Amino acid sequence: MGSNARETKTQARHVCPVCKHPVTSVIKRHKSLGVFVPVWRPGPCRNPDCSAYVPEGRGGESEKSEPHS
Repeated sequence: MGSNARETKTQARHVCPVCKHPVTSVIKRHKSLGVFVPVWRPGPCRNPDCSAYVPEGRGGESEKSEPHS
């Protein structure tokens, strides 16, 4: 007989290309046919032993250096 129970273990969708640790997803958006569409991309690596490590205070590429006016 087959089991009806589902596997509840969470699986990471994105991993760091350098250290292979799971990273959070960052939502970006692009415009398609006049509508903004969400795109989930890998976020910065938070593993301090990794060479691609980004400290918690820095958001990586998602932060803008110019303030809005």
